[in-house]
Amino acid sequence: MPICAFVSFRLGGTDGVSVVAATWAEVVARMGFDVVTVAGEGAVDRRVPRLAIGAFADGRAGVDGQRAADAATIDDLTAEVSVALADADVVVVENLGTIPMNLPAARAVNRVLRDRPALFHHHDPAWQRSRYDDVRELPADDPAWRHVTINDITGEEMATRGIRAVTIRNGFDVDAPRGDRDAARAALGFEGDERVLAHPVRAIARKDVPAALALAEAIGATYWLTGPAEEGYGPTLDRLLGEARARGVSVRHETAPGPAELYAAADAVAFPSTWEGFGNPPIEAAIHRRPVAVSHYPVADELRTLGFRWFDPERPAELAAWLDEPDPDLLEHNAQVVRRHLSLDGMADRIHRVFHEAGWLA
Repeated sequence: MPICAFVSFRLGGTDGVSVVAATWAEVVARMGFDVVTVAGEGAVDRRVPRLAIGAFADGRAGVDGQRAADAATIDDLTAEVSVALADADVVVVENLGTIPMNLPAARAVNRVLRDRPALFHHHDPAWQRSRYDDVRELPADDPAWRHVTINDITGEEMATRGIRAVTIRNGFDVDAPRGDRDAARAALGFEGDERVLAHPVRAIARKDVPAALALAEAIGATYWLTGPAEEGYGPTLDRLLGEARARGVSVRHETAPGPAELYAAADAVAFPSTWEGFGNPPIEAAIHRRPVAVSHYPVADELRTLGFRWFDPERPAELAAWLDEPDPDLLEHNAQVVRRHLSLDGMADRIHRVFHEAGWLA
């Protein structure tokens, strides 16, 4: 049976890239491949520690340090990656060759995959993050490679840079079982009549925690942040949550047992990000029949064209009024939009088409 390897900085976690990579891996396995996962960290089959974010230097201040990695270091890492991918017939690179969070790793993977069947799955390229806007070497290209973006905006931007890509939007289990509201709230310690606004994200600057806190305050809800602080955002988050508590906002910062329980326990979902390559929580919320307040970052507006009816975080009165008198038709409408446009089956068909056109299927 042919082998398809998935490689990234980290896999097997709850971050967006890991979640999407897992759905792709399921599709590829159904296409007749043995799937192996390779990453610097996470629950993976083959660990190459120096592929991890921060293995050389982390963040904008560390890009120069990453660039300065000497030739011997790159050679050593290339050898490690070559061993990890030696038996792979096809390799799917999940964002590692897209965003320069570990340039030596990207360089090593690109070297190993020259003239080999590989699909580069692009979530958020360098030019979409201001701290990386001077990085020009990613993504690379090769005649043997295929490129897939998760939105049309990125595909169009890549075309202007001479790289042909197809769009395959993230796919979702449209029949995912929903959680038990009373049980979930009891397990998490929420009161029966407590209004809860979930913010199911990692705490980093572009997730706009201040906007989510302001929305919770405006609608009289408990603010529930479910993800950890990353990228050095911890001190800022502590300050923001402390200031909100001082204003009388009820704040919770803890994980949920799982997506079903998260959405079952919440009354509404906040997603006021300033930028996302996609944004899974609003789609998951639709499947679990919860209203969402979504900002107008570019890809959100692209998704709105599919038909989603989302609230505006800057107009909290509208969400508050809906919560006072819920309209189930809105929830059912959004769920049907997901079923029509963002199902796992639809995503699987598009992945199969790319593999078939590339000649990678048995």
